[in-house]
Amino acid sequence: MERKQTTFLNKVQHLFCMLMLLIYSLSANAATEVLEFNSPQQEQQYHELIDELRCLVCQNQNLADSNAALAQDLRERTYQMVRSGDSSDEIIDYMVARYGEFIMYRPPLKTSTYLLWFGPLVFLLLAVLTVVLFWRRTRRNTGVKLDAASRQKMQQLLDD
Repeated sequence: MERKQTTFLNKVQHLFCMLMLLIYSLSANAATEVLEFNSPQQEQQYHELIDELRCLVCQNQNLADSNAALAQDLRERTYQMVRSGDSSDEIIDYMVARYGEFIMYRPPLKTSTYLLWFGPLVFLLLAVLTVVLFWRRTRRNTGVKLDAASRQKMQQLLDD
């Protein structure tokens, strides 16, 4: 009797878990934006912009991929600006003026962003240089010099 009761409880638990997963998957896909544009060019411009602009909350996602409230607001503002006929440069200039250059995934190349653009290359070159110098030093130190007595003793050990 007890075995039947545990089997029934296991089935109920499995059913409950499956039901919760189904509810969770439905809610994950519930928020979908439906936007209307005046032309396909506006739609393309909008999608290019939200792919190019970074979410300030998530920091590793663009506006298109982020579900943060700020990202939703920025997508809405971008949509309004595209619909009103603003150019991509005007929209980017507005976003940069308001939120700083951090909002751009690819900031412009200028003196204040040299470290951002060339820093990884400098660190890679330093790492390669360190490995080469370490390798050369260890290779140079591997030669052991033996005197005649030590060589003769080693030779006798090898012959035995």
